[in-house]
Amino acid sequence: MPTVLIADDEQAIADAVTYALRAEGFAAEHVLLGRAVVPRVQAGGLDLLVLDVGLPDMTGFDVCRALRQVSDVPVIFLTARVGEVDRVLGLELGADDYVVKPFSPRELVARVRACLRRRAPPVQPEVRWQAIGAFEIDRQGRRIRYRGQLLDLTRYEYGVLEALLARPGAVLSRAQLMDRVWAEALDSSDRTVDTHVKTLRSKLRAAAGSQGDDPIVTHRGLGYSIDGDG
Repeated sequence: MPTVLIADDEQAIADAVTYALRAEGFAAEHVLLGRAVVPRVQAGGLDLLVLDVGLPDMTGFDVCRALRQVSDVPVIFLTARVGEVDRVLGLELGADDYVVKPFSPRELVARVRACLRRRAPPVQPEVRWQAIGAFEIDRQGRRIRYRGQLLDLTRYEYGVLEALLARPGAVLSRAQLMDRVWAEALDSSDRTVDTHVKTLRSKLRAAAGSQGDDPIVTHRGLGYSIDGDG
């Protein structure tokens, strides 16, 4: 649950904002004075600050200036001032948004959500490694590990190994591998498969060291298969 701190000496405004935030699933805290802001932020657990410019003990600009020495917590200014100079000053001090009074609490909550979305780190796609014996394959990222070692594979080496790992133990003919891996390379020949299997074996041996035998099995006159336990 994101926590928002409201720094405003007008209790009615603070109560309305607090109610609107809590109704939308936020936690909300309130302080009346500017000097209370930095210590509360430094205590941790805050996700955003709603800061009134006209606080009784110091201006919101001064609060923001002091805050930016110790924290980059997002700040939304509340102000009765409508001048462009004040808006520019607030943004130059490191504020993320600027809301002019009077305002709708629901609009402020929407701005809080938008600000938190902008500040959120980008979502990284989940990496899904599928274990196949001594191999692990990340098909989305087109990566393969063998005995814990990430293999440095070319496009076609990856294609051959991925095709074999799709059916461990099954024999795939050179023609089948050509169809699956070299479908767009019309000038390639069956010998291309043999060449890439040779380089694959070299890379697998280097990755395994003394831990295992050659996992790619040659079936004379038929094709290749792979021993996933390698």
